[in-house]
Formats: sequence, structure tokens, C-alpha cells
Amino acid sequence: MKLDVYLNYAGNCEQAFRFYEQHLGGRITMMMTHGQQPNQANVPANWTNAILHARIEIGGTVLMGADIPTAEPMRSAYLTLTVDSAEEAERLYSLLSDGGEIFMKIEETFFASRFAMLRDRFGTSWMIPHERPTA
Repeated sequence: MKLDVYLNYAGNCEQAFRFYEQHLGGRITMMMTHGQQPNQANVPANWTNAILHARIEIGGTVLMGADIPTAEPMRSAYLTLTVDSAEEAERLYSLLSDGGEIFMKIEETFFASRFAMLRDRFGTSWMIPHERPTA
């Protein structure tokens, strides 16, 4: 058994996945638009370029997504990017918070040298920890 994550976007799935590929070291392994499906008769003209299904691998995890007209930003769930350095945590925080919404600014906590919670401009919620080494 394998657990993967599937996210719905409100029309910006391709932009999100291309951004994650470029800035998070991801690798898109599949991307299909609604206009590429066999039964195109039911696809509205303004939805042909929207993503029907996409798949990206980030840090050994598979993230899948699609554009859904009624999609809303993530709530009560976060993708977590655990990093190896405080500098990488700061870089990701700056990158992902740009144009997004910060829930907890990056700072030192009792459990991490750097930790932040935010929603990026695509509607995806993230936690970014650089955990303290355990003795």
C-alpha cells in the first residue's frame, strides 16, 4: 500500500506544478488537460486547457492534482517540507509565502530551529520545519 496526496485547484494546477517543479526540485511525470480526454463533447470550451490530472514527485513523495471549478484553498491540512538547514527553510518560506498567506511566520520554536506555516498563492498550505537534532 502507498499513500499519495491529491489536491484540487481552481484553475491554476499547471502553474502550481510548474512552480513546484522549478523551485522545489520536483519532477512532473504526467500532465493531461481536459481537452486531451477521449470524450471532449462534455468539456466546456473555457475548460479545455484546465488540468484533468497531473502528477509530480517532490522529495520522494507523489503529489497529484487537477483543476476543479468548485475547488477552494486547502484548510486544516498541510504539506510538510522538512529541510536539512535553517537556510533552506528560510529560502522556502520566502518563495512559498510570496503572494500567499502567512499563518505562522518563520521563527525558532521549542521543537525546530526554523518553523513556518503558510498558504501559497496557488492555495496549497505548507509547513516548513528544520527540526532540532535529537541527542
